[in-house]
Amino acid sequence: MNLSIQGHHIEVTPALRGYVKSKLDRIRRHFDQVIDVSVVLGVDKLQQKAEVTLHVKGKDLFAEAVDTDLYAAIDLLADRLDRQVLKYKNKRQDHHHEAIKHQDVA
Repeated sequence: MNLSIQGHHIEVTPALRGYVKSKLDRIRRHFDQVIDVSVVLGVDKLQQKAEVTLHVKGKDLFAEAVDTDLYAAIDLLADRLDRQVLKYKNKRQDHHHEAIKHQDVA
């Protein structure tokens, strides 16, 4: 998994980088076919913004979160992205392993 973290009007410290990486490890645990992750952390006046683009096999997933605290925005972002990844994973599994439906004859 290639991980790139960029800061927009903010310095990405090693502690911040480690926090983002630990939150994204949860997504990696649920779905191991993640190819590339791009994270942009930014500050706009009093709004802290975090956005991520996740490239998985066959699709790009995007999520963003805005909060007054950057760590809270990252937490919110990880939750949103986790839901998207689980939904995508279930769709892939349901589509490829759908059982043959039998019709009841009355």
